[in-house]
Amino acid sequence: MEIFEVHTKKHKREFLEVGARIGSQFPHYVQPLDKDIEDIFNPAKNKCYGFGKATRWILKDKDKVVGRIAAFINHQYKNYGTEYPTGGVGFFECIDDQKAADMLFDQAAGWLKTRGMDAMDGPINFGDRERFWGLMIEGFDDEPIYGMSFNPPYYQRLFENYGFRNFYNQYYFAMKITDQVPEKYRERHARFKNKKEYTARHIDLNQIEKHAEDFATVYNQAWSQHHEAKTITKEDMIRNFNEMKPIIDQDIIWFAYYKDEPIAMWINIPDLNEYFKHFKGRFGLLEKLRFVMMKRKGVCQRFTGIAFGVVPKYQALGVDAFMITEGARHIQQKRSYEKYEMGWTGDWNPRMMNIYKGLGGTLSRTLVTYRYIFDERHEFARHPVIDYNTILEEKEKYKEKQQQTQVDTAPLTQPGAGSAVSLPDDNNSAPESIH
Repeated sequence: MEIFEVHTKKHKREFLEVGARIGSQFPHYVQPLDKDIEDIFNPAKNKCYGFGKATRWILKDKDKVVGRIAAFINHQYKNYGTEYPTGGVGFFECIDDQKAADMLFDQAAGWLKTRGMDAMDGPINFGDRERFWGLMIEGFDDEPIYGMSFNPPYYQRLFENYGFRNFYNQYYFAMKITDQVPEKYRERHARFKNKKEYTARHIDLNQIEKHAEDFATVYNQAWSQHHEAKTITKEDMIRNFNEMKPIIDQDIIWFAYYKDEPIAMWINIPDLNEYFKHFKGRFGLLEKLRFVMMKRKGVCQRFTGIAFGVVPKYQALGVDAFMITEGARHIQQKRSYEKYEMGWTGDWNPRMMNIYKGLGGTLSRTLVTYRYIFDERHEFARHPVIDYNTILEEKEKYKEKQQQTQVDTAPLTQPGAGSAVSLPDDNNSAPESIH
């Protein structure tokens, strides 16, 4: 067997084809769009190349491609509790052969080590965490939602036999649209409903730039409590929202406001895999026309969460319950969908786990982000559970130190959708101010 770095058009095509060939052996596999994968390795399309680098390889046995892998260095990739440089591997596909898998892992590890990395996490993405992130170990009996990793079950054995260890679990929750919002959510909703200064409403496509700005406002405050978050600019979000406009369903994107100031958001999109599973990786003119026709016919029967957050000073009030209840009633009345798939949350984020469980979600899938350490000076430890009180204290100390030394710091990286939002535990009661 021989490894080739991907440079030519032929190698790029073979990189895509081997994933589809291996995945198609499993009944619930949905082939990702070729464009979605190729854009990740295109410096003109992927801004991560501005602060990192990536490469990829294919593995051939004689003339047949039997595997692939990519390796990344992203200098904005941070994990709370990790103090050493960590690279990433992803887009791994391989026949059920440990020797072949080891060759791919060795190639990626060697590339990362020679560039100063002390460990590698995988399988992950050279980009945002809501796509192509983690290895599925449970949930093979259903089609993946858009952007979700879906792999043969034997991949777990290939990773773990090589020496990868479970860094953290990623949990997906789901619920039926007909499921009723829990009583405690309705009670909290009632406390806000009669207060005119609080409102919750879905977006208006005619005001897309305003809502993009609202997103940036909530995101930058809600995720500021987390060591793995970065600042998002209003301009970035306006561009992103305009790009997403063809797929947006305004009935499933919600914001909460206090006196017209955005204080919470619940961002969802139709599950694009309901359309893309028919396209076999292609998205040319014919597929775009089919997409428009299927959208008009209401083919998509499930939607998925991509972001959820509450501005810190409103987190203990029950604003999340108010917004979700308003949205749920509207969505149930519309009856456009049958199922809601929530975005993943890490096992290190018990607050978000409580939100999903408290809403009535049931565990639908489990994925794993693995870690492999090269440098024996570092002892393996799983991702620490997030203690937001400790993080806030650390941030205050850091701000004081920063003011004293006048040292600028680099921005941190964005968490996966829903995976790092600081929200109140379900046991938190609303303060007197909203009774």
